[in-house]
Amino acid sequence: MSPTLADVVGLLDSWFPPDTAEPWDAPGTVCGDPAAEVRRVMFAVDPTAAVVDEAVEWGADLLVTHHPLFLRPVHFVAATSYKGALVHRLIQGGCALHAAHTNADAAEEGVADALADLIGLHQTRPLVPRPGTAMDKIVVFVPREHTQAVLDAMAEAGAGEVGRYSRAAFLGEGTGTFLPGADASPAIGAPGRVERVAEHRLEMVAPRARRSAVLRAMLAAHPYEEVAFDVLEPAVLPSSVGIGRVGALAEPTTLRALAQKVADALPRTATGVRVAGDPGTRVRTVAVVGGAGDSLFDAVRASGADVYVTADLRHHPASELRERAALEAGTSDPDRGTPYLIEVSHAASEWPWLVGAARRLEAQAAARWPGTTVDTRVSMLPTDPWTFRLDPTDRATGGHP
Repeated sequence: MSPTLADVVGLLDSWFPPDTAEPWDAPGTVCGDPAAEVRRVMFAVDPTAAVVDEAVEWGADLLVTHHPLFLRPVHFVAATSYKGALVHRLIQGGCALHAAHTNADAAEEGVADALADLIGLHQTRPLVPRPGTAMDKIVVFVPREHTQAVLDAMAEAGAGEVGRYSRAAFLGEGTGTFLPGADASPAIGAPGRVERVAEHRLEMVAPRARRSAVLRAMLAAHPYEEVAFDVLEPAVLPSSVGIGRVGALAEPTTLRALAQKVADALPRTATGVRVAGDPGTRVRTVAVVGGAGDSLFDAVRASGADVYVTADLRHHPASELRERAALEAGTSDPDRGTPYLIEVSHAASEWPWLVGAARRLEAQAAARWPGTTVDTRVSMLPTDPWTFRLDPTDRATGGHP
């Protein structure tokens, strides 16, 4: 049997936890039956009408987008509205819609990591680290023949995710002993008789936000009438996730060469790639943020990056950043002050994440649900709103007309 929508969304949420999204964000499932089987999943940056049509026509059971369809509360989804019509189209086509937005920006193997990998950055760290995720350690004592079933249930509910590893657990062997009361209904043994059972001490970690779900799954899979378990709250450690990434190129290069590498690696768009800085200067340390990034200029300056790669840079913040950098470098020429800027299309900067997420889902689905296949597809439809650009005619005098 194929995984259900609830199964796949649970997997996506374990990679891109919704509680790590920005407060203003609205990631999650917009429509879809949690019990419906999922065999085909399409990934796209935006849930545009063309993308929805592509997903339905391909026979996708789930469309995963980076940008949410709704960022503000709505009171109706009538088909007479643009977004309401998209929801109706998806439901009628049997396709669910799920968004992973700023929670995917911050996550490991998320939007920022994909952009950093594409550029070739090494030894990356978050540009703006998030507070560490509060974790539980759940300890439960299980008869050995039932250990696998309990471990599986806890893992399905979100336990055992440690970095790039899943189903991480510790097993210790021992003997459990108990005396069932007269009115007990023991799974092993009989009332009034002391029992000794070969048991495992099973330990798994889980995000504190998943505590209730993991405990429910553990209790449902456990054979005992009364389950012995502990929930421990370890100290919160610094996080390795957060908005953006900062890293180093393998070798220094020129600003022009780096900009060309970025342009060649990302999907082609009408707006292309814009650069601020001396094209021949040598650079090595790079900060990246997928999507709009000019609100993070202070963090970029504090990081010591030579270059900042992002999208949607506004005139005044970008100009002030360059003037300030020049002043600190002891020059009046903004082309000489770092960080230099490489501006790309918003959608193009986030597109590389889709490829990695699709491959990851296929691999994890095969491992978690043996004998089933989840096919994935990354939409190649351009969702950048700009379609062409006009360059001004060269003038002998230059400057403004």
